Amino acid sequence: MTNPVIQLLVLAAIAIFLILRLRSVLGTREGFEKPPVPRADPAASEARQKFEVIEGGPDRDITDHVDENSAAAKALAAMKAAEPSFNVTEFLQGARGAYEMILMAFERGDLDQIKSFLSNDIHETFTRVIEERRAEGLTIEATFVGISDLTLVAAEFNEKTHEGEVSVRFGGEQTSVVRNAAGDIVEGSTTDIKRQRDVWSFARSMGTNDPNWQLVATGE
Repeated sequence: MTNPVIQLLVLAAIAIFLILRLRSVLGTREGFEKPPVPRADPAASEARQKFEVIEGGPDRDITDHVDENSAAAKALAAMKAAEPSFNVTEFLQGARGAYEMILMAFERGDLDQIKSFLSNDIHETFTRVIEERRAEGLTIEATFVGISDLTLVAAEFNEKTHEGEVSVRFGGEQTSVVRNAAGDIVEGSTTDIKRQRDVWSFARSMGTNDPNWQLVATGE
């Protein structure tokens, strides 16, 4: 075998060796290869778009509580136009506290501290019921447990008087007993939780300096 042939065979063997080494390197994910870019999750992208604030879009402070196209939503929007600082979520938080405060004051028969939160009609009704209980020698001992449900069910706004009215459904839980003049329990239990559902309507003149909402109606 001549020298040129031997040289060609050697060069060919070197070339094959280099090609195999090159393939082995390219077939791995080491070195300076850029890591793969993860594909965007369509569901995640859609979720992010839903949280984007779009000017002129629905007011989430309203649509979180009532349907966007409902009469209640339009009334709440009108209240906000009359009083830009009005916030539906904050109102409901206040209504939660007012429900406990008013309910417990009524059960105890002491309306003095909550009089400013009651309309004249409601105050007269509560007072009459309390006086009837006292005339029969009955007293109520109640403990507020909590609220299992709080839902905004209706809203109205009077464009002429600027009076707003919001109705809220409460699912209240409490323990209560009714005692006679001798102190004997005639109704209820000190341990059994009593569950009740009430729909209370609160009203206020929007855009005024008085921040207090008044209870104007009660029902179930």
